[in-house]
Amino acid sequence: MSADSDIDAVFKALAHPRRRLILDRLKDRPQTTGWLCETFSDMDRCTVMQHLKVLEEADLVIVRREGRERWNYLNALPIKAIQDRWIGDYAAHAVGLLGRLQADLKD
Repeated sequence: MSADSDIDAVFKALAHPRRRLILDRLKDRPQTTGWLCETFSDMDRCTVMQHLKVLEEADLVIVRREGRERWNYLNALPIKAIQDRWIGDYAAHAVGLLGRLQADLKD
C-alpha cells in the first residue's frame, strides 16, 4: 500500500463514531474482543468484529491471539503520522500568527 492509501484507510476508520469509541476503550489498556462486545452491547458481535477489522486494516489496532482470546491493542502511530503531516504544520503556523499579533500589540 502507498502512504496515501494508508492515510486514507486511517481517515476511513476514524470517520465512524463507533470505531472512535472502540479506540477510546483501547487507550488505557488492551481489551479482548469479548470484552469489547460486552461494552458495546447495543451492537451484535458480528458488527463489533467488522469495526475491529476496519481498524486493523488501517493499522490502528494490532491483534494478538492468546489461546482462544483475541487481544486488541491500540496502535497510535498512524494517528501520530496524520498529526505530524497536517496538524503540526497548522499549529506551528497558528502559533507564529499569535506571536506576531503579540509583538504588534506591544508596539
